Amino acid sequence: MMATIDTDGDAYTNPTWERYDRRTRLIRFFALLGALVLTIVSYQALAVRYEYVRTAPENMGNLIERMYPPDLAYSSTIVEPMIATVNIAVVGTLFAILMALPVAYIGAENTTPNRSTYALGKVIIAASRSVHSLIWALVFVIMFGGGVLAGILAITFRSIGFIAKLLAEEIEEINHAPIEAIQATGGNTLDVLIYGIVPQVKAAFVGIAVYRWDINVREATVIGLVGAGGIGVELNNRINAFDWQAVLTILLAILVVVLVSEGVSAYSRKKIR
Repeated sequence: MMATIDTDGDAYTNPTWERYDRRTRLIRFFALLGALVLTIVSYQALAVRYEYVRTAPENMGNLIERMYPPDLAYSSTIVEPMIATVNIAVVGTLFAILMALPVAYIGAENTTPNRSTYALGKVIIAASRSVHSLIWALVFVIMFGGGVLAGILAITFRSIGFIAKLLAEEIEEINHAPIEAIQATGGNTLDVLIYGIVPQVKAAFVGIAVYRWDINVREATVIGLVGAGGIGVELNNRINAFDWQAVLTILLAILVVVLVSEGVSAYSRKKIR
């Protein structure tokens, strides 16, 4: 506060603007201090061994020497597992979309039939998203054995929550005027869904599906490390055999596939805007 003299010679208080009051500033200060202390304690609990950090450049250089040059003759061997990897991503994404649509519908507050179905939708979304694709892959490898079926199911169950969550949020943001107009003219629930909701979320839905497929192409290359089919199985075999030139060939092939999927995803999202 500052004291100022007005035209009549009387003193009055000139208030100054402050973003936060004293109590809020103290709360923010102690919250930041607590976060800093927690970070320091967590770091100390990790017990990082710096001797590995010091030798990392030398080990990396040694690995690169063993990898280079890539074994180009091995390229023909990885064509089939790479195609299987892309197929796992495509089929898994399609299954996830089909299963995520009803979950998104009951998981949106403005379309769910009642509170029980809303809670069910949120539980399914949380359960799907809280388990990593590698864990899903391990579960399905145990259940069905190694191969592409386990990979497809792992990609599917991991993707359901992602697609359903984003789509449910889009449904909650729709304009209700068209829905009210359809209901006023005697439209039923199906009419509202087809003519009132779908047109408003269609572009977002396509973008979400393409984006998830792009993610799944990368995840499909990883889940094979636990036996869920695709190029990851071959990569794991080559690593175990210390065939580093073949490993580099596989890594380059994965890079090419990921770059292609990135291009397709970016082009598709640009077209639907």
